[in-house]
Amino acid sequence: MTSAPTGLGPVIAAASEPDVARPTRVPGGAGRRSAWYRRLTPYLFLLVPVGLLLLLTYTPVVTMFWYSVTDWDGLDKTKNVIGLDNYVDVFTDPDNLRVFFVSLYYVVGSFVQMALALYFATILSFKVRFRNLWKGILFFPYLINGVAIGLIFLNFLKPGGGLDTVLMNTGLESLIHQWTGDPDIANYSLAAVSVWRYTGLTFVMFLGAIQSISSDIYEAAALDGANRWHEFWSIILPSIRPIVGLAFILGISGSLSVFEIPFVMTNGANGTETFVIRTVWMAFQRNTVGLASAMAVVLLAFVLLVTWLQRRLVPEEEVDLT
Repeated sequence: MTSAPTGLGPVIAAASEPDVARPTRVPGGAGRRSAWYRRLTPYLFLLVPVGLLLLLTYTPVVTMFWYSVTDWDGLDKTKNVIGLDNYVDVFTDPDNLRVFFVSLYYVVGSFVQMALALYFATILSFKVRFRNLWKGILFFPYLINGVAIGLIFLNFLKPGGGLDTVLMNTGLESLIHQWTGDPDIANYSLAAVSVWRYTGLTFVMFLGAIQSISSDIYEAAALDGANRWHEFWSIILPSIRPIVGLAFILGISGSLSVFEIPFVMTNGANGTETFVIRTVWMAFQRNTVGLASAMAVVLLAFVLLVTWLQRRLVPEEEVDLT
């Protein structure tokens, strides 16, 4: 028996189907807020480090520029603006100019340091017996505190100290000098100590750059009959050119800002006063914070100038050895 169509079937079927095609309404304000939060999230993470950078770095630098044009003594609440008089004193006072020449000893030492670091990094990048031991020995001095190094070498270089004892026991008494007391050789001694300390850092930078070179390049060079010198000159040196430029900048800036070793070993006596030692002396002994700030600004400007010259004279180039 069949029933007659009633016309309600399509309606009942449509009502029984799940409502999958009907979109869910989302308030427009909630979607906009979610997108706004997503855009804001990276800046929230950057807020703390950038705030600390502004507070602890850029604010003191700006304040230093302000102090450099005043006669502030570090204690008085009033600061009289004197213009560029402090900068004139920096470049006209013979005692201030002398410390620039002292920095030349450390500049030369930085080039010696780079040469030694590059030599040892190249040697130890190949198969050498006890390679890891030599790496540790070279890098270990950099791990020692600068004050501790100053005290160690102060006792090593003093009259009758370790170096004099070695020279006497080897029959080289004629080479014994006042290593830190003679103004003619004191700066050489201090620069040598600085080279001994920082060679390890430059060595690690060069070694990491050399070890990043693909071994396939060395194999191709060996098939072409290249020896170790050819590999160094045509593969290693071009590949690590950016790291050499970085080491050059660090060496020059470090040479101008030497402080710990000469301060601990001689306190700037016997002609060993560096730029930073004199800046600190100006600020805290003579109470001329304005002049000391001007010296700090000059040091900053000189480092930036050296960096700019290095970038212009030796521009970074993409190295393609393939």
